[in-house]
Amino acid sequence: MKFTKKYETYMRGIRVEEELPGVGLKRLKKMLKKCRSELSSHNETASSSSVAGGLRCAGHCSVCDGSFFPSLLGEMSAIVGCFNEKAKKLLELHLASGFKKYAMWFTNRCHKSHGQLIQQGKDLVTYAIINAVAMRKILKKYDKIHYSKQGQEFKAQAQSLHIEILQSPWLSELMAFYMNLRRSKNNEAAMELFGDCLLTFDDDQPTLSCNLFDSMRVDISLTCSICLDTMFDPVSLSCGHIFCYLCCCSAASVTIVDGLKSADHRSKCPLCRQAGVFPNAVHLDELNMLLSYSCPEYWEKRMQMERVERVRLAKEHWESQCRAFLGI
Repeated sequence: MKFTKKYETYMRGIRVEEELPGVGLKRLKKMLKKCRSELSSHNETASSSSVAGGLRCAGHCSVCDGSFFPSLLGEMSAIVGCFNEKAKKLLELHLASGFKKYAMWFTNRCHKSHGQLIQQGKDLVTYAIINAVAMRKILKKYDKIHYSKQGQEFKAQAQSLHIEILQSPWLSELMAFYMNLRRSKNNEAAMELFGDCLLTFDDDQPTLSCNLFDSMRVDISLTCSICLDTMFDPVSLSCGHIFCYLCCCSAASVTIVDGLKSADHRSKCPLCRQAGVFPNAVHLDELNMLLSYSCPEYWEKRMQMERVERVRLAKEHWESQCRAFLGI
């Protein structure tokens, strides 16, 4: 079965209460088909001196005029927004406890069992992966028809706009969510969430790996690029890069009391150098729990060090505030 048919079959049969946004593969392929026919007719009438010159897009090509990429951009934004919102609600419900959990159930009018939460997580991950594959395939087809690298450039632009779905912090959180459930519950439904999801340690460098649909593989390094140690209290910036919380505060030049939301919008990610990525950082609580269970001795030692450091930083912050207030 071709991927387009497989994708449409999946989107029609997805088990969700409301319709989810998707990639209009058939419509986008029709655009490319029209573009190809126009290019062929243009190449037949044009007197070009080389094959490469004849394969360039015609000026009147509807795809190159901007109908293809704006359409795909809108679809990608809708898909990522929907995935992030639903994953956030699911994980908040799973992490909630006591009165807060009952309040969330009452507000959402959903009394979901453990198995239902697992199934919803599985559906969300499948939804994210199959749409990531669909975007990759349609951009590859665009480049093949146009003999260009515009598709790859568009993918890079999507990453800078934070609408690349595999870049979403909620995907790594769902992977950790599954592994935490697998550890705590001997549940067959949980085992089906991913075919192959592992937390491996290579020379004490942890990596969260998962083999995905259509031979795709996601490898998430859990070594902080700032302190070069296993992440502790990890947070994901808007650009998708993950660091320790204290390391992020240091990189953003903010105190732990003020937090990352107070970071200057001109502050840049230490890796990709994108600006304005700190205020909307996401705490990865499921990933934090996974690491604490996987390396308990290291975690206990690091926790004691973090407590001492946080007390010191908080003390310095309030002492500076007192000095400023007293005019010293």
